[in-house]
Amino acid sequence: MQFTLEVEQEVDSRWLAEVTTLPGVMAYGQTRDEAIERMKALTLRVLADRVDHGEPVSQMDDLFAVTP
Repeated sequence: MQFTLEVEQEVDSRWLAEVTTLPGVMAYGQTRDEAIERMKALTLRVLADRVDHGEPVSQMDDLFAVTP
């Protein structure tokens, strides 16, 4: 599982990070690194929330190997 983050600086100097495969999921930071770290944490929370609610999360299909 790997996510691509797009990071750009806004005209007001804040940084915006978003994951291209999770539309609408984005995070701001005062620095580029802060925006990236916030986006990583938010991505994990969004995925966990989807799993908790029984939604399919194709990004996690290869994350776990279940043995009998």
